[in-house]
Amino acid sequence: MEWWLALIFIFGGLMIMMTTGMPVAFSFLSIIIIGTYLFWGGQKGLMLLSLTMFRTLASYKLLPVAMFILMGEIIFQSGIGFKLIDALDKWIGKIRARLSLLAIASGTGLSVLTGTSMATVGLLGSALVPEMIKRGYKSPVTLGPILGSSGLASIIPPSAMGVILAFVAQVSVAKVLIGGILPGLIMATLYTLYIILRCQIQPHLAPAYDAPTVSLSEKIKSGARDIVPLGLIVFLVTGTIIFGIATPSEASAAGALGCFILSIAYGRMNREVLKRVLMGTTKLVGMVFIIIAASIAFSQMLAFSGASKSLIDLAIGLPVHPILLIVAMNFIILFLGMFMDSVAIVMIAVPIFFPLIKALGFDPIWFAILFLVNLEMAPTTPPYGMALFIMKGVAPKGTTMPEIYKAAIPFLLCDLAVMILVILFPSLILWLPNSI
Repeated sequence: MEWWLALIFIFGGLMIMMTTGMPVAFSFLSIIIIGTYLFWGGQKGLMLLSLTMFRTLASYKLLPVAMFILMGEIIFQSGIGFKLIDALDKWIGKIRARLSLLAIASGTGLSVLTGTSMATVGLLGSALVPEMIKRGYKSPVTLGPILGSSGLASIIPPSAMGVILAFVAQVSVAKVLIGGILPGLIMATLYTLYIILRCQIQPHLAPAYDAPTVSLSEKIKSGARDIVPLGLIVFLVTGTIIFGIATPSEASAAGALGCFILSIAYGRMNREVLKRVLMGTTKLVGMVFIIIAASIAFSQMLAFSGASKSLIDLAIGLPVHPILLIVAMNFIILFLGMFMDSVAIVMIAVPIFFPLIKALGFDPIWFAILFLVNLEMAPTTPPYGMALFIMKGVAPKGTTMPEIYKAAIPFLLCDLAVMILVILFPSLILWLPNSI
C-alpha cells in the first residue's frame, strides 16, 4: 500500500471512530490493532504490539505522571487550594480589579502545585466568579483571568502533560519540565498587565469596592501558615530537579508525599477524602496510561507503514524556509485544539512532528515547549475547548457561550505573543534546561 493511502486509512479511521463518540483511548487502540495487523505482519505484529505496550507502561519514566495527578487530587479533594486563595487575597490588598488579579495569582499558584488545568477552572470558577459578579465585575475580567491562568498547568511544572509529551517524543523529561517555567511566568505577567491596562481604560469592568483591611502581622501569619508550606512543595518538585538533587521521578514522589503530609497537618485528610483521592487518581492514571501506550504503538505503526519517513522526506523537500514549517505545525496544533483533547493531540501530532523537527535540525526541547504552549491554549480555544464548557458549568446562570469566548480571546492573544517570542528567541526556553 502506498504511504499516503496508509496515512489516509489511519487518520480517516481514527477520525470516524472519534466522531462516533468512542473514547479517545479506545479509538486509538482500535485503529492500532487494525493497522498493526495490516502493516506489521498479521498475528506476529499483534504479539509485538502487546510486548511494545507492556514495555512502555513498565517504564519508570512514567512515574511522574501518576504522582503529579495524585498531587492534584490531594490539593483539590482536601481543599488545600482554598487556603492558598485566601492567603493570596490578603496579600493583594486594595487595588483595582483585585479579584481578577487574585484569579491570575491563584491560577498560577495552583498550576505550580497541581499540574491540572481543568480542576483549576472548576475550583476558581466556583470560588471567585460568584464574588466577582456580586461586586459588579464584568465577564472580560471575570471569566478570562480564570480561563487564562488555569491553562498554565500544561506548561509550568509539575506538568503531567509535559511528562507525557516528553515520554512520547523520547526527549528529556527534566528539561521539558524546567523549560516551561520561564514561558509560563511570562504568560502570567502578560495576563496581569492586560488586566491592569484594561481596567485603567475601562474602569467600569471592575468597580472599586471597600475591601477589608488586613494588618501586616496578619498577612505574615497567613503567608507563613498557608503559602510557605505550599512553597516547600514547589521546591520538592521543581527545585530539586533544577539543583540536581533528584530526578523527575524522585521529585514527583517527594511532592506527592509532601502534599499528603500537608493535608494531614491541616486536618483536611480523612478516610472519605482519601477514598476520593485514590479513586480519582486511579481512574485518570489508568486512562492516561492506556493513551500513552497506544501513542507509542501508534508511532511505531506509522513507521512500519512507511508513512512517517515519506512524510518527512516530502516536508524536507518543500521549497520553503524551515521556520515556515514550524509555524504550519503550530497552526495545525492550534486547529486540533479547537476540537480535541490535549492528550489526543499529543498522540496524533508527536509521532509525525518530532521526527520532522529532528530531521530539520531544530532543538526538540525548544519545540516541545512550543507544543506545550499550544496545548495551554487548546482547552480555552473556541468553539469546543474543554475549559470553556467547564466554565459554562460553574458560571452564573445566564452566562452565554459567546460571552465566555470573548473573555478567553484576549488571553489567547497573550499566549500567541509568548509563542512568537519563543520562536524568535529560543534562548527563553533553552537557557534554563541547559544549565541544570
